[in-house]
Amino acid sequence: MRKVKDLTGPGRTDHFGVGGTDLGVTAVAPDGRLVSVFGDTFERAGVGGRGWRSPVVLFGDPATARTGVEWTGSIGAGAYAAQALPYHHDSVINGLHVSTVIPTDVITIGDTMYLHVMVCHGIGNVHWTEVHRSTDNGETWQHTGATWPGDHHGGLFQMLTWAPGNDGYVYAFSTGFQRNQGLILHRVPADRVADPGAWEGWGFRDGAWAWGHPPTIALTGAYGELCLRPVGGRWLLSFFDAGNYRIDVMNLALPTSNLYEAARATVLHGTAWDREDHACGHVAQLYGGYIVPGSTIEDLHLVVSQWNTERNWPYRAMQFAGSAPAAAD
Repeated sequence: MRKVKDLTGPGRTDHFGVGGTDLGVTAVAPDGRLVSVFGDTFERAGVGGRGWRSPVVLFGDPATARTGVEWTGSIGAGAYAAQALPYHHDSVINGLHVSTVIPTDVITIGDTMYLHVMVCHGIGNVHWTEVHRSTDNGETWQHTGATWPGDHHGGLFQMLTWAPGNDGYVYAFSTGFQRNQGLILHRVPADRVADPGAWEGWGFRDGAWAWGHPPTIALTGAYGELCLRPVGGRWLLSFFDAGNYRIDVMNLALPTSNLYEAARATVLHGTAWDREDHACGHVAQLYGGYIVPGSTIEDLHLVVSQWNTERNWPYRAMQFAGSAPAAAD
């Protein structure tokens, strides 16, 4: 993959009060705009200081999705990008210390958008996860009441990606937020995504895989951010492979395809800071890897994060473009 542009940072998003931020998972709103949801955000170009909020929503022009997303606005009064959810950082919620709330994925079903988030005490420590909905194209968000404890399914139901199929179901891969565990798969009727009791796992029992069983790990490894999207009649799954320090993409016939046999390619390689080459897809301290709406198999665009944890800059989201692996089935 090659770098298309920086999506956040000085000259890009500072007029929204967004100097340093990450993630940027994106969906198309019912009105056609791009809705990108970012994580911990600060006014300065880096981590820390004034204006800490998360999640933050920016709106993008869909016509620029494959040339480099251009931002057209944000939620909140005026130009300043406000925090999308009503809570205070480093506060006590339900008797637990909450430092931040981190988005994992956003989708659109009909005229409603759904946002899945992790309620955290620091990175990797998830108290619980929850779902919020928007009925005004991502401008405002309301809690659906759907929550899951952080240890649900052994802690593998924290970092989540989901996407609607054409069969009435939403499919979701998930893993832990520690970047040291494998993937599990669920599905839920599209009209019941906010009903935890309607979710069912994809599990291996009595010699066969089937729905309705406790979920079995569908792919071993050490994974972080995930993004599942239907693209060109296929399903693309992009993910940060923390164990191998890279971002990979799989090309699946179905979410239930055998992930060990699916076409898989490394599209971005992690590297040291003095060996970066964004034109050739070598990125220091990379993570994320969210599919940009409008992507095709041959012209795949990803939102990729980068955080220099020693200097706290760069701390930004970037857009990269390349291609997904060809189907193997």
